[in-house]
Amino acid sequence: MDSSDEAIRVYILDGHEVARRGLRELLEDQGMVVVGESGTAAEAAARIPAARPQVAVLDERPTGGPGIDVCRRVRSVDPGIRCLILAEDHDDQGFRNAVLAGASGYLLKELRGQDIAAAVRRVAAGEVLFDPQEEDRILSGAIESAPPPRVYDHLTRKESRVLELLGQGMTNRQIADDMALAEKTAKNYVSMVLSKLGLDNRTQAALYIAQAERGRQGPRR
Repeated sequence: MDSSDEAIRVYILDGHEVARRGLRELLEDQGMVVVGESGTAAEAAARIPAARPQVAVLDERPTGGPGIDVCRRVRSVDPGIRCLILAEDHDDQGFRNAVLAGASGYLLKELRGQDIAAAVRRVAAGEVLFDPQEEDRILSGAIESAPPPRVYDHLTRKESRVLELLGQGMTNRQIADDMALAEKTAKNYVSMVLSKLGLDNRTQAALYIAQAERGRQGPRR
C-alpha cells in the first residue's frame, strides 16, 4: 500500500464520554483509525507517545489539566506527533498557549464534523492551521517578554535533566520518580535551575524549552 493511501492514525482526548464517542465515530466514518482515547489529561500524556498517532485531537479542558499541557508534554517526547486543540469557545489566552505549546491548530467544537475531519487531514499532512502572521506575532511577543537565558551552559547534567522534565510539565513528585530522588531533593533542583536561568516559575521554564526546541528545528512550514 502506498503511504499516501494509509489511514490517518488519531488519538482522542476528551473528558466527556459521549463527545469522545461521537468524535471517534466521525473520524472512523471518514476512514481514519483511532488508535486510542482517554478521558483524562494524565492518561493521555502517558499513552499518546506509545500509541504513535499522526494527530492527537485534544480537548482544551479535559479532566485533570489543560489539553495544551498534554500537547507540550507529548511533543517534547515525540515532535512528530501533531496536536489539534478543540475548544468550547475562542479564548485569546488559550489560542496563544496553543501556539506556544507547538500545536498545529486551535478549533472550536461547534464546527461541523466534516470541517473537523478536514482539519485533522490537513494537520496530518503537515499543515499548521494558524495564520502565519498571527503565529509569528505571538511567538515574537513571547520571546521578547521572556527573561533572557543566562547560564544555561553552566547547568549540571542532573540540572539539565530537571529542566527537560519541567518542559514536559512534570511535578516535583514526577521528577523525583523519574530521577530516583527524594521529592525534597527534586524540589531543591527545580529551585536551583530556575534561579540559574533567571526564571520565576515553571511556566517560564516550559516556554524556555519550547523556544530552544523551535530554534533547533527552524521555522515551521
